[in-house]
Amino acid sequence: MKWTDISDIAIELSEAHPDKDPLKVNFVDLRDWVMALEDFDDDPKHCGEKILEAIQQAWIDEVS
Repeated sequence: MKWTDISDIAIELSEAHPDKDPLKVNFVDLRDWVMALEDFDDDPKHCGEKILEAIQQAWIDEVS
């Protein structure tokens, strides 16, 4: 997965962290958790606040 695979990342995060509320996750933790996903393989430098916001929103939508 790459940073642009927003939906796939959201699904993986919801499975990896079912006890976490995505509304309460800070961007530092979110970035670390994405990079820790088994199928994730992208340059950390390609991540910005807009991407993290999109991932967070997709995760919220996934668990709603």
